[in-house]
This record gives sequence, C-alpha cells and structure tokens, in this order.
Amino acid sequence: MSGKPRLTYLNGRGRMEPVRWLLAAAGVEFEEVFLETREQYEKLIKDGVLMFQQVPLVEIDGMKMVQTRAILSYIAGKYNLYGKDLKERALIDMYVEGISDLMHMILMFHFSPPDAKEKNIDSVKDRATNRYFPVFEKVLKQHGQDFLVGNKFSWADVQLTEAILAVEEKIPAVLSEFPQLQAFKVRMTNMPTIKKFLQPGSPRKPPPDDHYVETVIKIFK
Repeated sequence: MSGKPRLTYLNGRGRMEPVRWLLAAAGVEFEEVFLETREQYEKLIKDGVLMFQQVPLVEIDGMKMVQTRAILSYIAGKYNLYGKDLKERALIDMYVEGISDLMHMILMFHFSPPDAKEKNIDSVKDRATNRYFPVFEKVLKQHGQDFLVGNKFSWADVQLTEAILAVEEKIPAVLSEFPQLQAFKVRMTNMPTIKKFLQPGSPRKPPPDDHYVETVIKIFK
C-alpha cells in the first residue's frame, strides 16, 4: 500500500465529498475504494474496520478513521488548515458547522420524493440567502481579508467554496446579492489546488443521479 490516504465510500459525493475537497485543497493525492454492494459493506463491519458500522472510512497515518467531522478535523490540523490558535480554530469550527447544516439539506435533496423536490429547492434557497450566505458576506466585508479566518487559507474557506458551488448547481443566481461571496468564489476557484480539483478527470464527483441514489439505498437500507 502506498503512503497515500485511502478513502472507502461509494462512487459519489455524499459524506465523503468534503474529505475529497479538503485533501485536494491541501494538495494531497489519495486513493479510493468504491463500495458497490451490500456484501462489501457487511464485510467491512465483520472485519471490525468500521467503528460505528458507518462510512466514510479514511485510512491515513496508520489509522482507520470514521466519522466525517473527526476525519476533516484531523486532515485540517495535519495540513495546517486549522488556524494559528484556539480562537481561530473556534471560528473555523463555527463556520464549518454552519456550512455543514446547509450542506446537509443539499445532501438529502436527492433522496426526497419527486413531488417534494421543488419545495426542497425553495427551502435551500431560503436558508442559503437568508440564514447562511449573509453571515459569510458580513464576515468577509468586516474582516477585509481574502480568507474567512485570519489572513490564511483554512478548512472554512474550502467548505464554503464547496457549498457555494453545490448550491449554485441548484440555484445558479444564488450569489447575485452577495458581492463579497462572488469575489471570494473567484479567488478560491483560482487557487491552484482547487482549480485542479475542479477540472474534468479529477476525483471530484458529479451531482448525484438516480443510479447513485439507488446504490445508497441498496447498500445501506
């Protein structure tokens, strides 16, 4: 086995996509193992690899890590994307948790019944434009720096960039009233590591389709 982190999940975004984003933004190459059957998942449980019988699973530095938040915190700390002190880390944690709440709505959208999708899009738009994006628009304006915390690229910047692009896939004009976030998006997507991750052929996964949803249900339900 190489020294690269090894990610075990489905061949889709889900809860692993923030991990892919963070590793890619840190310039870290990784390997992936894709679950396609329930038998593969059950074997991981039988082998005692999944502490809480859940994926994502990330093998890194001799550890078999589970729980998305723990994985992301470790990667952020390892690659110096977690602030310079406890106060900066607390800010990053708050921002990341807020963004995660918004991303959860996006995550669940594809599993909602067809007749509920339009209503759910409206809910995402409402939360994004009235609760979450105004916070970051204000932070960037008052902070007066290129990044959310300190004047250094961090996990919070990565997570916000992922969220902006995910929401824009559903609501293309969602940033129309947020000039600070528009400029932020341009800065972040032009950073070399992120720009590379956004290119065709990268490990970034496309929006979930019916096949992905069916695979999730087949393996985990």
